[in-house]
Amino acid sequence: MRRCRLFVRGIVQGVGFRPFLFSLAAKHKLTGFVFNRSEGVSLEIQGEREAIDSFIHTLRTAPPPLAVIDEIGMEEMAACAEAAFRIVDSVSQADSSTPISPDIATCDDCLRELVDPRDRRFRYPFINCTNCGPRFTIIRDIPYDRPNTTMASFAMCAACADEYHSPANRRFHAQPNACRVCGPKIWFERNGEKLWEEAALRATIEALARGEIIAIKGIGGFHLAVDATNESAVARLRERKGRRDKPFALMARDLDTISRYADVEVEQRALLLSRQRPIVLVGKSTSSGLATSVAPGNPLIGFMLPYAPLHHLLLGDRPLVMTSGNLSEEPIVWRNEDARLRLSEIADAFVFHNRNIQVPCDDSVMGVASGRELPIRRSRGYSPMPVKLAVERPATLAVGAELKACFCLTRGRYAYMSQHIGDMENLETLDAFEQALEHFQTLFRIRPERVVCDAHPGYLSARWARDYAQKKGLPLVAVQHHHAHAVALMAEHGLAEDAAILAFAFDGTGYGTDGAIWGGEALKVGYDVFERVAHLKYVPLPGGDSAIRHPARVALAHLWAAGIEWSADLPCVRACAPVELRVLRRQLETGSHSVPSSSMGRLFDAVAALMGLRDKVTYEGQAAIELEALCSQDGVESGYPVIFERTEFDVAPMWLALLADWRAGVQPADMAARFHLTVAEIILHHSRRAREEFGLETIGLTGGVFQNVYLLRLASQALTGAGFHVLTHRLVPPNDGGIALGQAAIR
Repeated sequence: MRRCRLFVRGIVQGVGFRPFLFSLAAKHKLTGFVFNRSEGVSLEIQGEREAIDSFIHTLRTAPPPLAVIDEIGMEEMAACAEAAFRIVDSVSQADSSTPISPDIATCDDCLRELVDPRDRRFRYPFINCTNCGPRFTIIRDIPYDRPNTTMASFAMCAACADEYHSPANRRFHAQPNACRVCGPKIWFERNGEKLWEEAALRATIEALARGEIIAIKGIGGFHLAVDATNESAVARLRERKGRRDKPFALMARDLDTISRYADVEVEQRALLLSRQRPIVLVGKSTSSGLATSVAPGNPLIGFMLPYAPLHHLLLGDRPLVMTSGNLSEEPIVWRNEDARLRLSEIADAFVFHNRNIQVPCDDSVMGVASGRELPIRRSRGYSPMPVKLAVERPATLAVGAELKACFCLTRGRYAYMSQHIGDMENLETLDAFEQALEHFQTLFRIRPERVVCDAHPGYLSARWARDYAQKKGLPLVAVQHHHAHAVALMAEHGLAEDAAILAFAFDGTGYGTDGAIWGGEALKVGYDVFERVAHLKYVPLPGGDSAIRHPARVALAHLWAAGIEWSADLPCVRACAPVELRVLRRQLETGSHSVPSSSMGRLFDAVAALMGLRDKVTYEGQAAIELEALCSQDGVESGYPVIFERTEFDVAPMWLALLADWRAGVQPADMAARFHLTVAEIILHHSRRAREEFGLETIGLTGGVFQNVYLLRLASQALTGAGFHVLTHRLVPPNDGGIALGQAAIR
């Protein structure tokens, strides 16, 4: 007879771990007990030696599907008299924490019950079990037990309580367990009048069919829903929401429905069906019957499958626009009272429910590059799963950048990335940031010992970090933007502390150590220091940040820097009024209201404007997205000429060749592809030089420009073909949504 005490760390709460251990112990005829602790799961097992060995082997190799085991500690104990294996009360520890499961899409077993008229949860909008349902968005504190969730106010009926306490039941210790008798309820509300449950579902479906806009409360916040095939309805949603061109996310009931409107590849199919249920960027079908206003001028559309029971009950043959419930540039709305206040000018009616959302969590967005997932926005389904660092860091609060705000809190080797919060440009987003931070600090018992922010002195996030650090008496560390991008990539790949890579950090804007705007950088990077190996030759950016919205002005600046005349036939010249041209020329010649920039993002904008694709943008990256979409898929043989100097690369010759192609009537698709190949060749050239000079064999591709799947494929293939080891993002986005991880991981 043998007795062991085991302690398991990782994502082991809210994933059916204790019921799994209960069943496993029964299978091997073991006695003992198990309970949740604030830092994981503890258990004692007693029985025959071979049975215990088999138990531990199964625990290591075949845990519950939603669990992630990071560590199993074990010690031998003296055997004692014991008759059974039990689940005992959880123990809360003031200074201990454990990772928390993200929200999980409704499982197949629950879906079968949802549509089965014989089941007592038939058409119940909150059906869930141990293997699915809300987790992160309902938890108030750890351990993960019902009293510590927003389900605490719903007392289980006798039938639900029997399931909850029955080891053989799928809902054994399922904390959100509920039914129509005892659980949350939905209602449809218009002008103060309410319809409940089935009547609410019917009213919602009928309103959507009439082309109305409905605000629907989900798991992590409100969606604004409308029939995605109804052009006038989608256009009306754009007008009310204040969102001119940026694509809307769509939801369809199944893959067959999505396939009627989009071309779905195998890897995209797997992502759509994953338990995270992110929005997946797929190619728009040429015969698509979607409203034009869903994604104007964009060949990609973001589709997701339903992840909450309510979605399954509302979706029919047509897809719905399911965009975040907010005004443009504001954080998602998640409280009923706020929805009535902030969404009443957008929505014609509401679908509410009375299960509180403890913390908002917007939908995640994923792309696919070279057959592997590429995070664009990491939120629901992924957050708050931690990234495991190579070594421990002091308890750190990293506040991220300005756009796509996410913060990161570290505890030991765990780096907890927050859900997507939004752009830090208004007080509403700042409030959401502070509430999310307070929630993370409570859940993970983290008291920061240092605060890290972006080096840009004008960022709202940096100003907030300075005030916070001063108020708490903590040291503040300002980190260069592109160094943080590169270290985020190193951290997610678990590179060792003494590792060094050559990172290409290509994006739109980052504050440089010389006060210029960086964004086309080749950096020799370690966790503690970086060296700027090369960069795109500086070009003055007239008007500073205002130029971001006017690619035509950026194109004119590039032409001026290259010594090329502003001919009247050029699209970027025609896009500007004569007085605007005079002001721009004066700014460039005198340096007034201009800042030097090495931004690769602005270079993409400039090329798009020169080719006549886009002279103004209404959302970040719009011109570059349309330029990528234009690329010939057959490829081209060579890029445009570039002058390579030791510490910079000059694209002036490219502009001459690009203009020659444009005037010669070369196909725009070939010009766009040739430009992308030019950027890939720049990357390969400096990689080879870094190998010769520094012996670097590992190349990292990071920054928002590498959301561009076409460029990412070209660069990766060229580097791999030349024998380099290539790192790209898989866990956090290459854009500023991943930058807090790099800030936290820097020594």
